[in-house]
Amino acid sequence: MFAVIKTGGKQYKVAADDVITIEKVAGEAGDAVTFDQVLLVGGETTVVGAPTVAGATVSGTVVEQGRAKKVIIFKKRRRKSWRRKEGHRQEQTKVKITAINA
Repeated sequence: MFAVIKTGGKQYKVAADDVITIEKVAGEAGDAVTFDQVLLVGGETTVVGAPTVAGATVSGTVVEQGRAKKVIIFKKRRRKSWRRKEGHRQEQTKVKITAINA
């Protein structure tokens, strides 16, 4: 059985015991999280939501909180000797999917 969930403006296809990296959600390592925006549930029969599947949830536990690799932002205006260099690290959460409740 698998499901497609929406969190952080992105969609993820998940199954039981999957470990996914998503945008940061509140919680410490070991805390339980529930995703209620389930767009599709697949298995023997496929249920497609309009826009979400009513009553379906996906449960998981937070594995760790962390940050992604650094992204370098470099701006330059040619012939003006103007340069700016910045970095950004997006905060993210690793979640282990424990159950899909259809």
